Amino acid sequence: MLYDKDIREPLFDYLEERFGKTRMFEEKIIGRSRADILMLTETQIIGLEIKSDADTYERLKRQIRDYNKYCDENYVVIGKSHEKHIEEHIPQEWGVLTVAVEGDRIRIEEKRPSMANPKMKKELQITLMWRPELQRLLEINHLPKYKQKSKRFVQQKLLEKMDYERLKPQMCQELFERDYTLWGEEDREGKEL
Repeated sequence: MLYDKDIREPLFDYLEERFGKTRMFEEKIIGRSRADILMLTETQIIGLEIKSDADTYERLKRQIRDYNKYCDENYVVIGKSHEKHIEEHIPQEWGVLTVAVEGDRIRIEEKRPSMANPKMKKELQITLMWRPELQRLLEINHLPKYKQKSKRFVQQKLLEKMDYERLKPQMCQELFERDYTLWGEEDREGKEL
Protein backbone atom coordinates (compact mmCIF):
# COMPACT_ATOMS: atom_id res chain seq x y z
CA MET A 1 0.00 0.00 0.00
CA LEU A 2 1.32 3.43 -0.99
CA TYR A 3 0.89 6.43 1.30
CA ASP A 4 1.05 10.13 0.41
CA LYS A 5 4.61 10.42 1.79
CA ASP A 6 5.74 7.57 -0.50
CA ILE A 7 4.33 9.28 -3.58
CA ARG A 8 5.59 12.87 -3.35
CA GLU A 9 9.30 12.54 -4.13
CA PRO A 10 8.87 10.20 -7.14
CA LEU A 11 6.00 12.44 -8.31
CA PHE A 12 8.21 15.56 -8.19
CA ASP A 13 10.89 13.73 -10.21
CA TYR A 14 8.28 12.66 -12.79
CA LEU A 15 6.80 16.18 -13.07
CA GLU A 16 10.19 17.87 -13.48
CA GLU A 17 11.19 15.37 -16.16
CA ARG A 18 7.90 15.79 -17.98
CA PHE A 19 7.30 19.55 -17.68
CA GLY A 20 10.84 20.93 -17.48
CA LYS A 21 11.15 24.19 -15.54
CA THR A 22 8.69 23.96 -12.63
CA ARG A 23 8.16 25.19 -9.09
CA MET A 24 6.16 23.17 -6.60
CA PHE A 25 4.06 24.60 -3.77
CA GLU A 26 2.92 22.04 -1.23
CA GLU A 27 -0.08 22.30 1.10
CA LYS A 28 -1.21 25.73 -0.17
CA ILE A 29 -4.66 26.94 0.89
CA ILE A 30 -6.92 27.64 -2.08
CA GLY A 31 -10.52 28.49 -1.29
CA ARG A 32 -11.68 26.15 1.48
CA SER A 33 -9.22 23.37 0.59
CA ARG A 34 -5.57 22.64 1.10
CA ALA A 35 -4.01 21.82 -2.28
CA ASP A 36 -1.55 18.95 -2.05
CA ILE A 37 0.56 20.45 -4.84
CA LEU A 38 0.33 23.55 -7.02
CA MET A 39 2.84 23.23 -9.83
CA LEU A 40 3.99 26.36 -11.59
CA THR A 41 5.22 26.13 -15.19
CA GLU A 42 6.27 29.04 -17.36
CA THR A 43 2.68 29.55 -18.51
CA GLN A 44 0.37 27.66 -16.14
CA ILE A 45 -0.60 26.79 -12.61
CA ILE A 46 -1.43 23.09 -12.42
CA GLY A 47 -3.16 21.51 -9.42
CA LEU A 48 -2.35 17.99 -8.23
CA GLU A 49 -4.50 16.23 -5.66
CA ILE A 50 -3.00 13.03 -4.25
CA LYS A 51 -5.30 10.15 -3.36
CA SER A 52 -3.06 7.44 -2.00
CA ASP A 53 -4.30 3.92 -1.39
CA ALA A 54 -5.09 4.99 2.18
CA ASP A 55 -7.27 7.98 1.15
CA THR A 56 -11.01 8.26 0.57
CA TYR A 57 -13.09 10.51 -1.70
CA GLU A 58 -14.77 12.19 1.28
CA ARG A 59 -13.46 15.74 0.59
CA LEU A 60 -12.84 15.36 -3.14
CA LYS A 61 -15.97 17.17 -4.35
CA ARG A 62 -15.06 20.35 -2.43
CA GLN A 63 -11.39 20.02 -3.42
CA ILE A 64 -12.35 19.80 -7.10
CA ARG A 65 -14.41 23.01 -6.82
CA ASP A 66 -11.50 24.85 -5.21
CA TYR A 67 -8.79 23.55 -7.56
CA ASN A 68 -11.01 24.47 -10.50
CA LYS A 69 -11.21 28.10 -9.33
CA TYR A 70 -7.43 28.62 -9.18
CA CYS A 71 -5.73 26.19 -11.61
CA ASP A 72 -5.36 26.14 -15.38
CA GLU A 73 -5.29 22.33 -15.42
CA ASN A 74 -5.65 19.65 -12.75
CA TYR A 75 -4.58 16.09 -12.08
CA VAL A 76 -5.56 13.55 -9.50
CA VAL A 77 -2.63 11.32 -8.53
CA ILE A 78 -3.86 7.92 -7.41
CA GLY A 79 -2.69 4.68 -5.92
CA LYS A 80 -3.73 1.49 -7.73
CA SER A 81 -6.67 0.92 -5.37
CA HIS A 82 -8.48 3.92 -6.89
CA GLU A 83 -7.90 3.07 -10.54
CA LYS A 84 -11.29 1.47 -11.24
CA HIS A 85 -13.49 4.20 -9.76
CA ILE A 86 -11.63 7.53 -9.89
CA GLU A 87 -13.17 8.66 -13.19
CA GLU A 88 -16.63 8.54 -11.58
CA HIS A 89 -15.48 11.19 -9.11
CA ILE A 90 -13.64 13.76 -11.25
CA PRO A 91 -14.56 16.08 -14.15
CA GLN A 92 -13.63 14.94 -17.65
CA GLU A 93 -10.99 17.67 -18.01
CA TRP A 94 -9.03 16.40 -15.00
CA GLY A 95 -6.05 14.20 -15.81
CA VAL A 96 -5.21 11.00 -13.94
CA LEU A 97 -1.71 9.89 -12.92
CA THR A 98 -1.38 6.40 -11.45
CA VAL A 99 1.33 5.43 -9.01
CA ALA A 100 2.41 1.82 -8.54
CA VAL A 101 5.29 -0.10 -6.99
CA GLU A 102 7.37 -2.10 -9.45
CA GLY A 103 10.03 -4.11 -7.69
CA ASP A 104 12.01 -1.63 -5.62
CA ARG A 105 10.91 1.50 -7.45
CA ILE A 106 7.76 3.57 -7.89
CA ARG A 107 6.35 4.00 -11.41
CA ILE A 108 4.10 6.90 -12.41
CA GLU A 109 2.00 6.69 -15.52
CA GLU A 110 -0.51 9.03 -17.14
CA LYS A 111 -3.80 7.18 -17.37
CA ARG A 112 -5.64 10.21 -18.75
CA PRO A 113 -4.23 13.59 -19.85
CA SER A 114 -5.52 16.80 -18.34
CA MET A 115 -7.28 19.41 -20.44
CA ALA A 116 -7.73 23.15 -20.02
CA ASN A 117 -9.93 23.91 -17.03
CA PRO A 118 -12.94 25.96 -18.20
CA LYS A 119 -13.83 26.98 -14.62
CA MET A 120 -10.59 28.78 -13.69
CA LYS A 121 -11.31 32.29 -12.38
CA LYS A 122 -8.59 34.77 -13.28
CA GLU A 123 -9.83 37.14 -10.54
CA LEU A 124 -9.00 34.39 -8.01
CA GLN A 125 -5.80 33.22 -9.69
CA ILE A 126 -4.32 36.73 -9.51
CA THR A 127 -4.83 36.68 -5.71
CA LEU A 128 -1.86 34.29 -5.55
CA MET A 129 0.33 37.32 -6.36
CA TRP A 130 1.93 39.38 -3.59
CA ARG A 131 1.82 43.19 -3.58
CA PRO A 132 5.48 43.69 -4.70
CA GLU A 133 4.85 41.31 -7.62
CA LEU A 134 1.72 43.20 -8.59
CA GLN A 135 3.71 46.46 -8.48
CA ARG A 136 6.34 44.99 -10.83
CA LEU A 137 3.58 43.89 -13.22
CA LEU A 138 2.21 47.45 -13.23
CA GLU A 139 5.70 48.82 -13.86
CA ILE A 140 6.71 46.51 -16.73
CA ASN A 141 3.38 47.19 -18.43
CA HIS A 142 3.72 50.98 -18.01
CA LEU A 143 0.58 51.29 -15.88
CA PRO A 144 0.01 53.73 -13.00
CA LYS A 145 1.43 52.58 -9.65
CA TYR A 146 -1.75 52.94 -7.57
CA LYS A 147 0.43 53.18 -4.42
CA GLN A 148 -2.39 54.32 -2.12
CA LYS A 149 -4.84 51.69 -3.37
CA SER A 150 -5.58 48.26 -1.93
CA LYS A 151 -4.06 45.06 -3.23
CA ARG A 152 -7.53 44.07 -4.49
CA PHE A 153 -7.85 47.33 -6.44
CA VAL A 154 -4.46 46.74 -8.10
CA GLN A 155 -5.46 43.18 -9.04
CA GLN A 156 -8.66 44.47 -10.63
CA LYS A 157 -6.81 47.19 -12.57
CA LEU A 158 -4.34 44.67 -14.00
CA LEU A 159 -7.22 42.46 -15.11
CA GLU A 160 -9.08 45.42 -16.65
CA LYS A 161 -6.11 46.97 -18.45
CA MET A 162 -4.33 43.86 -19.74
CA ASP A 163 -5.11 40.91 -21.93
CA TYR A 164 -4.85 37.86 -19.64
CA GLU A 165 -2.97 35.88 -22.29
CA ARG A 166 -0.21 38.48 -22.00
CA LEU A 167 -0.47 38.95 -18.23
CA LYS A 168 -0.40 35.25 -17.33
CA PRO A 169 3.20 34.46 -18.41
CA GLN A 170 4.32 37.60 -16.58
CA MET A 171 2.56 36.39 -13.44
CA CYS A 172 4.24 33.00 -13.78
CA GLN A 173 7.63 34.69 -14.19
CA GLU A 174 7.06 36.71 -10.99
CA LEU A 175 6.09 33.54 -9.12
CA PHE A 176 9.27 31.81 -10.33
CA GLU A 177 11.35 34.71 -9.01
CA ARG A 178 9.60 34.90 -5.64
CA ASP A 179 11.65 34.30 -2.49
CA TYR A 180 9.87 31.17 -1.37
CA THR A 181 11.37 31.29 2.10
CA LEU A 182 8.76 34.05 2.67
CA TRP A 183 5.82 31.85 1.53
CA GLY A 184 3.11 32.19 4.13
CA GLU A 185 4.70 35.24 5.78
CA GLU A 186 1.54 37.27 5.20
CA ASP A 187 -0.39 34.70 7.25
CA ARG A 188 2.05 34.57 10.15
CA GLU A 189 2.59 38.30 10.47
CA GLY A 190 -0.87 39.42 9.41
CA LYS A 191 0.51 41.79 6.82
CA GLU A 192 -0.56 42.10 3.25
CA LEU A 193 2.26 41.16 0.86
